[in-house]
Amino acid sequence: MKILAIGDIFGETGRQIIKNYLPHLKEKHQIGLTVANVENSTHGKGISYKHYQELKSYGIDIMTSGNHIFHREETQQFIQEVSDLLRPLNSNPYHPGPGTILIEVKNKKIRITNLLGTAFMPIAAENPYFTLEKLLEKEDCDIHLIDFHAETTAEKNALALHFDGKISMTGPYGGVIGAKPTAIIQRAKQGLPAKMVPYEDKGQFNGILLEIDNTSNKVIKIERLRKIF
Repeated sequence: MKILAIGDIFGETGRQIIKNYLPHLKEKHQIGLTVANVENSTHGKGISYKHYQELKSYGIDIMTSGNHIFHREETQQFIQEVSDLLRPLNSNPYHPGPGTILIEVKNKKIRITNLLGTAFMPIAAENPYFTLEKLLEKEDCDIHLIDFHAETTAEKNALALHFDGKISMTGPYGGVIGAKPTAIIQRAKQGLPAKMVPYEDKGQFNGILLEIDNTSNKVIKIERLRKIF
């Protein structure tokens, strides 16, 4: 079985890339499950119900997120009404929506979990190590996919290494995380809030294609997919 994981879909540029490129990828590689991070898909921050429906129509099966998931008030409501949009499992326990789900694809039980890093995050989150360890104690699946949404590569690498053996972005090509650099620099230099404005330039698609062995349930091939439009 093949699983496609797509990096952070940013703004209109990211959505258009998914519309034009995802159907081709799914047909070419015979992908059985597509997972994507969508937390910046509406104007670079959050996701509206309209854009949730749009991305679903393009072939995304499960959507994950991060610290911007509730930037739009409407998301607090509709995340409770759908079964395929995740918020970070280790965020505030009073936040609506699931942080992990169990689905079945081609007779395989697949769990998808969304976690949030703690370094440089503007919102409080429980230690992701403890959250994941508690979840793994009652592992009930054949395959477990984890989207760890964090600001630093060091934090991501450390968590991956810690859970080794147990367990990027689609949008504007220029700028910083898909936005014009001015706002990002102001935040870093002055410590003041600044609105992120999508960088209008060429687009890029980033994701990974996982090939799973049907007997061992282990990944036997990982292919990085990157295309600049």
